[in-house]
Amino acid sequence: MLTVDFSRFPLAAGDRVLDLGCGAGRHAFECYRRGAQVVAVDRNGEEIREVAKWFAAMKEAGEAPAGATATAMEGDALALPFPDESFDVVIISEVMEHIPDDKGVLAEMVRVLKPGGRIAVTVPRYGPEKVCWALSDAYHEVEGGHIRIYKADELLGKMEAAGLKPYGTHHAHGLHSPYWWLKCAFGVDNDKALPVKAYHKLLVWDIMKKPLATRLAEQALNPVIGKSFVAYATKPHLPVGAAQ
Repeated sequence: MLTVDFSRFPLAAGDRVLDLGCGAGRHAFECYRRGAQVVAVDRNGEEIREVAKWFAAMKEAGEAPAGATATAMEGDALALPFPDESFDVVIISEVMEHIPDDKGVLAEMVRVLKPGGRIAVTVPRYGPEKVCWALSDAYHEVEGGHIRIYKADELLGKMEAAGLKPYGTHHAHGLHSPYWWLKCAFGVDNDKALPVKAYHKLLVWDIMKKPLATRLAEQALNPVIGKSFVAYATKPHLPVGAAQ
């Protein structure tokens, strides 16, 4: 299940891509399939080991084109082990809301992004996230949990202040907001509640089968209750003669 829309965020074969806070690797895998040179970074060593296994399995199965590469590594988003201007593309999906120093993370991403490069940032959307917080303290009051809720203008302002130029936004996963509201209402760790189980089956069916009915429903719901807010931006080239 991708949050970044690659029709709005073009990726060329050979692009060097950083998936920061990659989690289980969903965006990193898609970039690898598209022929990119992918580096997936996360602070969770267990998840990184799983991502590395999947990269190896994808290579063995021939899922990535010739020239594509994939590396998974542990790392600190506030101190990335890469030189300046190392990547053509940076993706950070559902991560910023977890990090106290979000301005520092943006600064690091801008540092390693090449001039003219592209960045995609996704965070939980303000309205649906407020409902989750209102329904359940356990949803956000956990170690490593969500520490802030972004308004769209706030996130875009922080991206601009970091030196980025936003060029597009949208909302995603409209079908998923009701699921999380049910989870919060019945208990975030209570997967046995009948409404939660039933809705989860619907989501799994939708992800696996991609039926037209649910695709159309999600398109209609995304602008209203889309779970994620997605912002795309570029790092401008310095004007000729500008100080480095």
